[in-house]
Amino acid sequence: MVTNVTDKYLKMKIHILGICGTFMGGLAQILIEKGHTVSGSDKQFYPPMSDQLDSLGVEMIEGYEESSFPSADLYVIGNALSRGNPCVEYILNNKLDYTSGPKMLGEMIRDRTVIAVSGTHGKTSTSFLICEIFQAAGIDVGYLVGGVSDSFKNSARLGTSDFFVIEADEYDSAFFDKRSKFVHYHPDTFIINNIEFDHADIFNDLSDILKQFHHAIRTIPANGNILFHNGDENIMNLIEMGCWSNTHKLGSKENIKLSIEEGIIHFEGQRFDLSELPMHGRHNLNNAVMAMYASFLHGVDPQKSFLALKNSNGVKRRFETIFQNNNKIVIDDFAHHPTAISTTVEAAINHFESKKVIGIVELASNTMSRGHHGAELYDSASGLEQVYWLNLSSKKNQDFEYDSINLLLEDLKKDIDSIDVILIMSNKDSKKISEPIIDLIKSK
Repeated sequence: MVTNVTDKYLKMKIHILGICGTFMGGLAQILIEKGHTVSGSDKQFYPPMSDQLDSLGVEMIEGYEESSFPSADLYVIGNALSRGNPCVEYILNNKLDYTSGPKMLGEMIRDRTVIAVSGTHGKTSTSFLICEIFQAAGIDVGYLVGGVSDSFKNSARLGTSDFFVIEADEYDSAFFDKRSKFVHYHPDTFIINNIEFDHADIFNDLSDILKQFHHAIRTIPANGNILFHNGDENIMNLIEMGCWSNTHKLGSKENIKLSIEEGIIHFEGQRFDLSELPMHGRHNLNNAVMAMYASFLHGVDPQKSFLALKNSNGVKRRFETIFQNNNKIVIDDFAHHPTAISTTVEAAINHFESKKVIGIVELASNTMSRGHHGAELYDSASGLEQVYWLNLSSKKNQDFEYDSINLLLEDLKKDIDSIDVILIMSNKDSKKISEPIIDLIKSK
């Protein structure tokens, strides 16, 4: 392995294995901006990342056959790859230099002021909101975020300012480094939106996740900041494990407070009207509050932050209206955990008060499809008049789950005339669900 890629080479030819993921694709963008030549392999290439890579001039190699494996100065191995992969075996057999994406990014941003956004929910949205605030304040912020926003051309950029915003995922770094990605980033400001059990494929229980979060807390300097919302018991237990940095517990008028009842954000003696914001639901408003406060800590005036939030374009697949005609609306959301589903359902019901809202939830994450959440998962959408549960894994958890999109569509077709809003929730490719539904609506 390479111990410090930034010192070993000034300009490198770098090949990324698993390049079509949002993290690795974003890393490719930053590497190219740094002057490196980048190529990449993946099982398949698909928009929007394939379009982004093509615009960067990245050579894309489909598959992992040894015969198509290019020479490079360094290989960056994605966490979806493991032993047995032909390219991985070739690298190891020939003692070629390799590293993980998170380690490489961490080294490149070591001299920046890093704002890392972590948590089970809201990482992508909060990260982009902070970037929108900085951009509106005239700061050329660097970032790498695992999503798509209409406010930015790409999911990553190097930026020329001192600031770098990173979506800090707790998933592991690579097959040879089972630490969470965020351990590599050494943030100056570490945001923890929330902590719940997830990723049952790599974590046994909540204590495993807290251990990884605490590894990250150990890397934050004494003059650094840890931000979290008041009332999260798991985060409080994490802080009690040991903390050596400035902590900011959001939720009081002493710092910043969201008051849904008043429809106000209280901050720095000022009152900001929630009705002026384009976000729906308490969870999205919490993300906005976190973004305002983090930006304030780094010198952005709250009034400027709020103005940027008012003009926010949001994030793709976060309560996104993907179709609307005179009598039907289709919403696409990334929710894939009982808490996220529950808050998204609440937002939909409140936003579409007089309409019939139904849900389609795909059990796409490992934790959901394996039935880890039990009855809590199905209860999370109980506020909707009707819910269709889609499980395309090899085994259904409940008889009422659909294991075929076509079967789901057949039943939906019987009820479609009485439905006003269709809320789709999935963390996989939701177009396989939304496109035939939109076609069905148009055919009526």
